[in-house]
Amino acid sequence: MHPMLTIATRAARAAGQTIMRAFNELDRVEVSAKGMNDYVTSVDKEAESAIVYQIRKSYPDHTIVGEEDGENRGENKDYVWIVDPLDGTTNFVRGIPHFAVSIAVQYKGKVEVAVVYDPVRDELFSAVRGKGAKVNDFRLRVTQVNDLDGTIIATGFPFKARQHTETYMNILGAVFPQCADIRRAGSAALDLAYVAAGRMDGYFEIGLKPWDIAAGDLICREAGGTVTDFTGAHNYLASGNIVAGSPKVTAKLIKTMRPLLNEALQR
Repeated sequence: MHPMLTIATRAARAAGQTIMRAFNELDRVEVSAKGMNDYVTSVDKEAESAIVYQIRKSYPDHTIVGEEDGENRGENKDYVWIVDPLDGTTNFVRGIPHFAVSIAVQYKGKVEVAVVYDPVRDELFSAVRGKGAKVNDFRLRVTQVNDLDGTIIATGFPFKARQHTETYMNILGAVFPQCADIRRAGSAALDLAYVAAGRMDGYFEIGLKPWDIAAGDLICREAGGTVTDFTGAHNYLASGNIVAGSPKVTAKLIKTMRPLLNEALQR
């Protein structure tokens, strides 16, 4: 196993233990708002601390970018760990058992190692660049479908970017008639992992952050998927606008979306 994958796995499982202990005692969890429709809990912070502790034990000089604590710059700037300790905080707070720990390792700007861990189901999705993707010990492959007909497409509403509501609804209205059904589950990391696993055929969302998608992006691509922004380019880590799926599903989604994009989403 890649040494950084070993540490990422260890860190994700440590965070998962912290999360599940709290999930069984939700009445004790402290919740506060950090923005519009954006919440943070004491568990997010505890889980991120557990991840940072595990990383720092083996890689004290690496840079860590976490959702809660921002950038923790190390002397070695080539290696950057991108951490979301609890992707799906709203689900967690409401007692909905669908959330994940997301950890990605970049080397000179490219993600080399990725882990998405679902502590509820004890499913660990992982990938190393060029080595494929797995869930636990099983290889992952995206579905091989040629059209949107019969597909299940995952999505997320732009609840932190309400200025795009009208455009998003137009896109949703154009995609829905072409597929079998649409799912909105509340964790971008797991949406991408589920595309990699063939549980979903495609996925699109507006206005995400790098820690939401960096790990799932590599896992999806290593499972044979195509990941782009809404114009078919590769600016999604910066823009936060992402489309993923098997190559033909991604192409069909982009073709459907492109005429409906407002100016902001075309960048």
